[in-house]
Amino acid sequence: MHRRLIVPSALAASLLLAIPASAADYAPGAPGIGDPYYPASGNGGYDVSHYDLRLKYQPKTDLLEGTATILATTTQNLSRFNLDLGLKVSEVRVNGKKARFTATGDHELEITPATPLEKNRSISVVVRYAGKPSQLKIGGWTAWHRTPDGGVAAQEPDSAVWWFPSNDHPLDKATYDVSVSVPDGTQAISNGVLQSRSSRLGWTRFNWRSDKPQASYLATLAVGKFDITTDKTDKGLPVLNAYSKDLGANAGAARASIERTAEVAEWLEEVFGPYPFNALGGYVPNVTSGYALETQTRPFYSPRQFANGANVSVVVHELAHQWYGDSVSVDGWKDIWVNEGFARYSQWLWSEKEGEGTAQELADYVYAQHPADDPFWTVKPGDPGPDKQFDLAVYDRGALALQALRNEIGDEDFFAILKGWPTAYAYGNAEVGDFVRYAERVSGKPLAGLFDTWLYQPTRPAAPAAAASRIARSSAATAKPVRPKSWQKIAATNTIHDHGHDH
Repeated sequence: MHRRLIVPSALAASLLLAIPASAADYAPGAPGIGDPYYPASGNGGYDVSHYDLRLKYQPKTDLLEGTATILATTTQNLSRFNLDLGLKVSEVRVNGKKARFTATGDHELEITPATPLEKNRSISVVVRYAGKPSQLKIGGWTAWHRTPDGGVAAQEPDSAVWWFPSNDHPLDKATYDVSVSVPDGTQAISNGVLQSRSSRLGWTRFNWRSDKPQASYLATLAVGKFDITTDKTDKGLPVLNAYSKDLGANAGAARASIERTAEVAEWLEEVFGPYPFNALGGYVPNVTSGYALETQTRPFYSPRQFANGANVSVVVHELAHQWYGDSVSVDGWKDIWVNEGFARYSQWLWSEKEGEGTAQELADYVYAQHPADDPFWTVKPGDPGPDKQFDLAVYDRGALALQALRNEIGDEDFFAILKGWPTAYAYGNAEVGDFVRYAERVSGKPLAGLFDTWLYQPTRPAAPAAAASRIARSSAATAKPVRPKSWQKIAATNTIHDHGHDH
């Protein structure tokens, strides 16, 4: 009998060929997607392509029951992975087979599939869950608004964990089907187009579809009793606006503002290019908050936004986000200027269009309002930090940067950039640096210094720098800029960014 001698290295190689990939080759997905502002947000190891949410909600008790089917692709060999959800889970299946699961931390759902998942494979995850969203507190606050006739999910930077399991970060965008059953006489509003509605045994089911990539915080749900108006734009885009039946004295002003949604969107198409989604509209539920939010295709507005009368400027702001923030989303939350600087500047452009003050006059006025020792200038819009992410300076100083850019490169290149950028990065994510490089490419000018001055330096740009950008050209003079007519309406929208919590 002849025995072959195998040296250790050859033996190891033969074993590798004979033994399938071991458990050591599989690892848990990261419990966060890697955002330094919010380390627990999102998850690693997979990429979601679609959410199918089948929900039932009882307004009287605030009980939400759900079955979420999530379609995704693995990005590594996974032994375990996380979803973000705060409600109680009763069952999880991965690729049709029951999976082990456990809740950890404030909102982490750890899932261990029956067999490890190979990289680059399509997977399905079904999660059955239930709970009362208003009773779920994370960090002492809730993104769920309890209303006299229902409930609303609308918050930034997080809201999904209160009503559906997700990879809760803008980096992982997906399409959505949201089907909601509510008692007859109650409506359920969500993103996109209402596909169908049916009633059975005292319950009415509403089926909504959002067919373009959407960040999880931009998904919204509003259950209550609404007056609903519908229409179509000249291009056939469905328009749906909804107003709580109990808005009190704010009802008229809210309608007078939101009903101009189609008009505003048509104007924004001239500035930013074709509208990027399959539906248009807005809704005003009976909530006590004061902010507004760019929930995709159907922005959320608090009634208090209209406490002083109609204000189309807030509609301009939220619809501008459909291009800047929704279609092109932040790469990380430090890139919030990609959202807010442009939405605020769109209000300045609307003022210019309406003959109520040019963007230049508004820039001069903002600059003059904040002396050098104002903390306003210590906030860096290009990387404000999580505590200052929604500070007024991100909006106003962020808009100043755009006016400085406009003055530096001229209107032709400036407006070409505003229209080209949402096309170049459509349905994706981008950093502030991506915009700077894009602007340099279009204009043919070096712009890093300009953006550093207006977005990153924690000081007021000195008179020479401001004058070079043609902002506050009379800063050395004693006369202050005249307040533009639009200022009061724009300033009234400053509570847009007051999200009512300390994340």
